[in-house]
This record gives sequence, structure tokens and C-alpha cells, in this order.
Amino acid sequence: MFEEADNFADLFRGGLPYYLLITLPILIICSSNPVLAASEFGVQRMSQYDVHGVAYGCRASALNLEAKSLYTWQTSRHCVMTRLQDMTIDHFREIRAKAGGLVVLLPEDTAALSLEDKQHIHLLEQAMMVQDVPIPVYFSKYDPKLNGIIDEVTRTTVRTQKQSAQKRDSAFSEIFGSISANGYQIVVSGASHTANKQSKIPIIQGELAPLKPGKTLDGDSKLPLIIVTAHLDTFGLTNSRQSNADVAVLLTLVELFSKLHASIPKYRLIFLVSESGLLLNFQGMKKWLDSNLDENVQIQHAEFVVCLDTIGKLLANENIYMHVSKPPKEGTAMNSFYKTLRTVAQRYGNVSVEGVHKKINLADTLLAWEHERFSMKRMPAFTLSNVKSHKDPQRNTIFEDDTAEEQLDALERNVKIIAEALASHIYNVPADDGAAGEIFTGSMAISREQIKPWLNIRSTQQNNDLKYAFEKYLRNVKVTYEKPDAREPDFMLYDDRDALLNIYNVKPAVFDLFLTFMIAAYLSAVYFAIFHFPRLYGFVCRMTVAKTKVN
Repeated sequence: MFEEADNFADLFRGGLPYYLLITLPILIICSSNPVLAASEFGVQRMSQYDVHGVAYGCRASALNLEAKSLYTWQTSRHCVMTRLQDMTIDHFREIRAKAGGLVVLLPEDTAALSLEDKQHIHLLEQAMMVQDVPIPVYFSKYDPKLNGIIDEVTRTTVRTQKQSAQKRDSAFSEIFGSISANGYQIVVSGASHTANKQSKIPIIQGELAPLKPGKTLDGDSKLPLIIVTAHLDTFGLTNSRQSNADVAVLLTLVELFSKLHASIPKYRLIFLVSESGLLLNFQGMKKWLDSNLDENVQIQHAEFVVCLDTIGKLLANENIYMHVSKPPKEGTAMNSFYKTLRTVAQRYGNVSVEGVHKKINLADTLLAWEHERFSMKRMPAFTLSNVKSHKDPQRNTIFEDDTAEEQLDALERNVKIIAEALASHIYNVPADDGAAGEIFTGSMAISREQIKPWLNIRSTQQNNDLKYAFEKYLRNVKVTYEKPDAREPDFMLYDDRDALLNIYNVKPAVFDLFLTFMIAAYLSAVYFAIFHFPRLYGFVCRMTVAKTKVN
């Protein structure tokens, strides 16, 4: 064939293209097609917000990096893929400082995890939220396909570690393993992290008071006043929150006492819901106090303020804690209510009520409890909670440790205790009469069916369910908004839209380098074979003649 070719172009008129048809598919098969190997998942970026000029949460959104496991990543060119329960606080701190990005797969069912795993997740969640994170961090709900990708990324590491434990591989084996391995490229699209200058915090209020002919609600200021508050959690580690048990308890109390006040008004009750809790330093309640305290003298002389915080947890000790900034003095209304609450709690499975005293540290940037906002205005206030410490990570978690039935059991018990204690105090019913002293019985008995509809209540910026509930049972319903100052904002929220995570199956960069060398070597071999073909042909002929003579 070659001796019949007059020039290089004549080679392509012969049989050489048939060799190319064999060679080129082999090279194509060796390379990965990212278009055919793409997977898409819905993810949420880690929350981002500022409080008093201090940055918290994720500060970046763009992501286009090579995926590595929790154990193989090395540089800022790598994006770490892991399950939340596999990562430790030390892992996260190292990733935050040196990696290029982080993608976390959330547990399928937190309630099914062991107690140790739940505690680990809560501590990790708290550690992630107390600082700013300069790299993009995304969370995905449990997805079997993404879980399989994480397994595949991690499996290579485990295999390598086992081989290394048995016998150290040669340098050639390690290089060959790097070339033959499959990799993943992570790309996130649709995310942004621009500051929302129009962000605002809604505060909704309503009241129960007797409406006598010829008198307005504000005109009847002789009745003593009690304020009940709760905050609606609209975000945590991500923008997806589960249930808002504290608001569900408050709305159940609203429904119950609206029936009693229709016939036997003894007190004036004000109910408040602010959509800013611990993470935003209770800015909504600060706004409400600044706007109403000076204008309404009766608010300044309220008997006490009841704040609800993490009151729907089914914990092992089954305690209710009454957190105060200053212990109530003997003979005060707050002290009387504390004693009534302890007595009533014993009717329901011997639940104990314990007082916890914590002074307000004015040097701290963030407050510990919502009642501290009222205490700083010299108003008697306390917080009822199922957690003993203000540092408990369960206060702002997005995970549900209890099943739906367990949560309803805890809520039903706690609502009964709070409602009975509050009613006993308002209507002066002796709490030590046992079952004979119960008020909410018969047609007014408290059940989980009353509580369940309020569990998934949403922000007033998403729908009007909360406002409709207030308007159904209360009077003088009003919604106000706390907006950040244009020059020195106390808080700032950021746009956090859902994003799409695209994962492409690709070969590592070293494979491209290896393929380049192989192609260069192949073309060089073809070139020299053609250029020195006469010598090669003569050599083959001499070898053939020599072999014939020997035979």
C-alpha cells in the first residue's frame, strides 16, 4: 500500500482511514460525555443575614468546582460533598477556611436518628450559624440519587485507605489510579445573595377586652393587663422551617380565652406575634415597644408579660422552665402566677416547673431571651420554655427531633398547663383543688385537633392566615413593620432563592493531560513512520530475506 502512494495525500485513498475508524472510537470512549452524564437537584443556599453590622451565614453563591469527598479534598478548587451527619464541627471549620464550596445532603428523617446523632446535628447546626461563611454552602433534601453520588465519591477514598493500610502502592499504580478514576463537576445556577433593601419584619397584635356600650377598648383602662407573646421563625440554617409550635400554642390560647372573655371579662389580654426571633435579636419586639410603650401608659403597668419560646419539645425531663431576668418578689402578680403554674403542672404527669434566673448582660450584642426586651423597659416579664439554657441548639433548629404524634402530645400537655394556670390566675380559681379546679373541660376541653391546624402557619408576607386568625378571635388587630435604617441598619436580610445543583460526570484534569500526551505520541509515531518509511521498509525486507535463507 505504501509503495504505491506517490505522496502523503495518497495514503488516505488507501486503507489508512479504516485504521482511524478503529482508533478514534477508542479515544472517544476513554473520554466522558458530560452532557449525557448530568444530574440535577433542587438545593437551598445557607441563610445569610446581618445583625447590628455583624455578618452571619453564607456570603457567596457562585459554584463551579470539582467534587471531592469529605476525606479527599485538598484545595480551594475543590467542592466538598457530604452528608450532614458525617461532618464534624472541625471538618466544617477546615472546609470554611480552605475549601471552595460545600454541598450537604440533609438526613431523610431526623426523628429516626439516634439521640447521639441528633445532638451532633444540633451542635453542628449551631456552629454553622454563629459566624459568617465566605464560601458557597448549599443544602439538599434527602435524595437517593445524590446519596449514591456521595457514596461513589467516598468509595474511592475508602478503597485507597484500605489498600494503603495493607500495602503501600507504587508511584506508577497511584498515577494510573488517578488517570482511570471518574470525577464529578458541580455547577450551581439560579442563586443570588444581594441585600434586600426592602426587607421588613411584621409584628401583629390583637387584644381581648370587654366592649361595653359607649366605650372603646382603649377607653377601658381599669382592667389589669397581661401580654402574651411568641415569635414566628421564618428561617434558620436554611429558609425552610418546619412547624412553629410557639405560635400554635399562642393561637390556641387566643381561641380558648376568646370564649371565656365573651361572658366573663376579668382582664385585658394583648397577644403579640413577631416574625423575628433569636437570630435577629428580637428586633420586632424592640420595634413594638419603642412604638407603643410611651403612647400607652397601661402597657407600662402590665401585671406581667408571658413569652413563649421552644415550648413544644418532648424532652426526657418533661420540665417547663420559667426564665426570668430578675426573680419575682413575694406578693407580686408574677410570683403568684409562678406558684399557680407549678401547682397546675403537677396534674399532668407530675410535670415540674423550675425557675431559671439569668441577668441581662448589656455588653452582649445579642439578647438571650425575648422577655429581656421587656425587662430592659422595667416591665415584669418571663419566658416559658422546655429548654433550660438559652444556648440550647434546639431553639432555632430546622430539624424535628420528635415525630408528629410526639410533638402533638407535648403541645397538648403544655397548652393545658399554661391555659389552666393563666385562667386560674385571671379568674381567681384555686389551683390546688385538683381536677375540680379545671376550667377547660367539657365542650371547652383542649385537644390536639385544636392545635394541629396552627402548626404550619406561615409568615404574613406569604399569606394572610395569621392575620385572619387574629381577626377571627381578637379586636384592634394591627400589623406593623420594622424596616432596616438606610444608614445604620440593625438588621439586613438577603435574597435567597432556590437554586439548581447540576452534577456532571467527568474525567479528572490529569486524564486530559495524559490523553494529550498519548495523542501527541501517537501522531509522532505515525509521522516518523511515514518520514522514515524507506529505512523501515528496507529493514523489514532484510529481515525477511535473512529468515528465508535460514529456512
